[in-house]
Amino acid sequence: MWRLISIGLAGFVGTIARYWLAGWTTQRFGETFPFGTLVVNLLGCFLAGLFTYLMFERFVVSPTARTILLIGLLGGFTTFSSFGFQTFNLIREGEVGMALLNILVSNAAGLFMVWLGYSIAKVV
Repeated sequence: MWRLISIGLAGFVGTIARYWLAGWTTQRFGETFPFGTLVVNLLGCFLAGLFTYLMFERFVVSPTARTILLIGLLGGFTTFSSFGFQTFNLIREGEVGMALLNILVSNAAGLFMVWLGYSIAKVV
């Protein structure tokens, strides 16, 4: 139970951090381009790589702590970090084709689903 609560609290912190950083970036650079989302996504990917190296390669960190940071904190901060992390792992494991497929499908299908949801909502 403590693990679930910890993941939830870390997700809460990540979500608040995302809200704050995206808002600050948008205020600073405007809304003509989604700079807030871009900054959050890129920072989340950077942190996923940083945490992964530190927790898997440099220091011995418990699976629970890794889950709290990678899934809770970064999952609340941005799901894009999960996409980057998983795609990187595919490449690291030699599955370059699967990584490229993940990139293509995630982006193309993601854009399609945004369009589809928008279109359905417009009709209803």
